[in-house]
Amino acid sequence: MPTRLLCLCLLSITAVADAADHLRDLQTAAIKNGQSPVAHWGVDPKNYKEWGSHSNRLIPVYTFGTLGAGEGVDLNSYLGKNSAYRSEAKLKTIYSRVPSNTLNLAAEYCDQTDLAALQRAAFKAGKKHVILMVFDGMDWQTTRLAAIYNERRVCYSEGRGTGTHFQNYTANGTTQFGFMSVAPLNDGTDCDVDTQTVKNPGGKHPGGYNVAKGGAFPWSPPSDDIYYLTGRGPDGKGKGEHPYPDSANTAQAMTSGVKSYNNSINVDYAGQHVPPISHEVQAAGFAVGAVTSVPISHATPACSYAQNVDRDDYQDLTRDLLGLPSSSHSMKPLQGLDVLIGGGFGDTATKTGDAEKKTQGQGKNFVPGNIWLTAADRNTIDVANGGRYVVAERTAGANGRESLLAAADRAVSSSQRLLGFFGIGTAKGHLPFATADGDFQPAVGRANKIESYTSADLTENPTLADMTAAALMVLDKNKKGFWLLVEAGDVDWANHDNNLDTSIGAVNSGDRAFQVITDWVEQHSDWNETVVIVTADHGHFLWIDLPEGLIP
Repeated sequence: MPTRLLCLCLLSITAVADAADHLRDLQTAAIKNGQSPVAHWGVDPKNYKEWGSHSNRLIPVYTFGTLGAGEGVDLNSYLGKNSAYRSEAKLKTIYSRVPSNTLNLAAEYCDQTDLAALQRAAFKAGKKHVILMVFDGMDWQTTRLAAIYNERRVCYSEGRGTGTHFQNYTANGTTQFGFMSVAPLNDGTDCDVDTQTVKNPGGKHPGGYNVAKGGAFPWSPPSDDIYYLTGRGPDGKGKGEHPYPDSANTAQAMTSGVKSYNNSINVDYAGQHVPPISHEVQAAGFAVGAVTSVPISHATPACSYAQNVDRDDYQDLTRDLLGLPSSSHSMKPLQGLDVLIGGGFGDTATKTGDAEKKTQGQGKNFVPGNIWLTAADRNTIDVANGGRYVVAERTAGANGRESLLAAADRAVSSSQRLLGFFGIGTAKGHLPFATADGDFQPAVGRANKIESYTSADLTENPTLADMTAAALMVLDKNKKGFWLLVEAGDVDWANHDNNLDTSIGAVNSGDRAFQVITDWVEQHSDWNETVVIVTADHGHFLWIDLPEGLIP
């Protein structure tokens, strides 16, 4: 074929492909026009990106291996008549008080701390494997967004719905569905990471959940106080009745069962350490691990194991995760996770210039260089230097999936631990963001910026599904069993960006990791000895105005 004709054909194919990228077109137009007939973020349908942060919405919970599994393991142990929100005594246990307008004698929802109780009950009942999968920032509306796009139809308007593997999968009839309150204990707590102390126990803004304002269900329409779920006053100004949560205290609620202040990492309201489930089961002989698509000591993976008064003390959090001396465990380090796989590679900073904001919260012991893992700590833990971890990290020219799985195989054969360290330094250390159509070409977002990835970014990094498979390989060598946290952290980042395209892509990337989990259970375990929880730590404030408009 003549070169000119070949070029014309390629241009034609590209034009067709671009024209077929419906979600990219929707997102691009919404940012350009400032509004969209299909969806909006926040309280104003005429302002597409009115709100770019979290909300206090009720969050869906999907469990597998729980139905009929007995008191404490069955999700119904915490829902309906068993809801903590129907009992003043239970609310006092969770909040140390009865928050304003939070008692609800008709509550169908549980509390986020109940998921920790369910996990502990599962181990007590003899389950060998407990997996907590957190789609960070994925509320009911975000899930529905992806489901409508995936199924190419508007198939539900309430309830569990269909359209993703975690919605469709039955786990041999053992799956259940419910929803929970994710309210923090409080907001506005000030900390000192150098002394690991809380300056004002109780903070400035107590948490709770007012069902009359927030809604009885995750899919409830907005109330008259439309600003309530975003923590703002009725006029959109100042503090509202209750604050919205962050990813730290919400993850902690699920990993330790203790509700605390925004920014806490397995500490109580006064900064005292509380034990996460991983510590308890590790002491009993189980293996423990964490996997994430964002940096390894971001709030959610940090809560899998670390303890710190502030989520931003990243290098010290990583030290806890890897069993090294840290600001919170200087004299007696924690044992460390058996598996830690995630991002952060290449994300560096000094304490000077524009990069200083990246180091805030890290304290006086911050070491310039990689924000998440210092070079010295990385060398210390490497088996090549006498450490306990086989290390797989992003390497120029190497296939990320292949290098990670090879390292996992070496860890299994040598009875060692595994650290996987990947990501894109120019993109704050996270993995490449997929989009709705499965490619890695994100549309423009809230800040009028577009992330772009090189071919090396795509080949040298594994996916979250690859990371999950590697973690299961290593953890399964412990015949007693294991506890594992898997985080699809890019859902949160996409929703902060008010980006429909990458939000769907992130949900589907996480869903592929969930399928790795269910495939593993079917091949190596069963639903009598394994419990999996799929949920989110908190939601955002997306509203789908014209659901059929999402269909290509």
